[in-house]
Amino acid sequence: MRRIAVLDAPSNLGLRPPTETSVPGCAKAPGALRDRQLLARLDARDAGCLTPPRYDPGDWRPGDGVAHTPQLHSYTVRLAERIGAIVDAGEFPLVLGGDCSITLGSALAMRRLGEEVDGRIGLVFVDGHSDFRHPGNAPYVGAAAGEDLALVTGRGQTELAGIEGRRPYYRDTDVVVLGIREHDEYRLDLQAAGFAVRPATALRAEGAKRTAQWARERLADCAGYWVHLDVDVLDPAVMPAVDAPEPGGIALTELELLLNGLVSTPDCLGMELTVFDPDHDPDGRYAAELVQALVSGLAPLLPPKRAGRVSSQPRLAGQPRVPTQRTPTDRRAVA
Repeated sequence: MRRIAVLDAPSNLGLRPPTETSVPGCAKAPGALRDRQLLARLDARDAGCLTPPRYDPGDWRPGDGVAHTPQLHSYTVRLAERIGAIVDAGEFPLVLGGDCSITLGSALAMRRLGEEVDGRIGLVFVDGHSDFRHPGNAPYVGAAAGEDLALVTGRGQTELAGIEGRRPYYRDTDVVVLGIREHDEYRLDLQAAGFAVRPATALRAEGAKRTAQWARERLADCAGYWVHLDVDVLDPAVMPAVDAPEPGGIALTELELLLNGLVSTPDCLGMELTVFDPDHDPDGRYAAELVQALVSGLAPLLPPKRAGRVSSQPRLAGQPRVPTQRTPTDRRAVA
């Protein structure tokens, strides 16, 4: 059994400022979740915190490319190093963001890993939004958190989409998108590119357990897969503390069941959590709910005494193909 290693990635670099004089609150998420005893309840190793560069959009204007590109580039390389070291140690990385731009770091780590094992790594992208804006379908790009799926599949600026010449980090056909809303702006683009997509309505209709199995089957030819979880996949009725709440999401128990099915195989190599915003959770209620959902959802990775029960009723209000231990290789990259 792999132990969970929790790594904080409290980066806001992929978000626009809420106001001219403020910064987004998502960087506070790791601390809020730790304060609710997440690590103790997961029996997890503390893998520390990777401090991001300073958040400062400066004089960025539409048409300038992705904001914070140099900072995102350097942070992505460093984050990939940390994630790779955790996987090399035979542990399960749980990365606490931060905004969705941290997906670049895990994607680079998985691309490196795929080359090491001579196989492809897949991505299960659990998110309320497709995050698929790129120069081919939008007049301009800007906030990387709205473009992360496009970037990790090779679309956009080379400084972010092709670090170390590894474009794309994931092939389109090795990505499963779960939980976006039916009216998502880029849903037809995803379909045309060959992504496997199950919107929130279909996820709920088919069931979270069956959806997890469906996702695993779609990635059966991969050597393993990573899970991206944006908390805004949840309905705002149960989780309003996010950067961009969107009606029509899933319930907490559905998220628990989905995660349970995704991490129950050693082919699941790790996971990241993004966009929980403690600024919208003054009494810590939603942090507590999220921690409970994570403990229940990650139960297959926990010692028996730690594993919680997962209800089957939604509430709204083998051996791995990638070895879990390998001889570490030189992960130094050109920054």
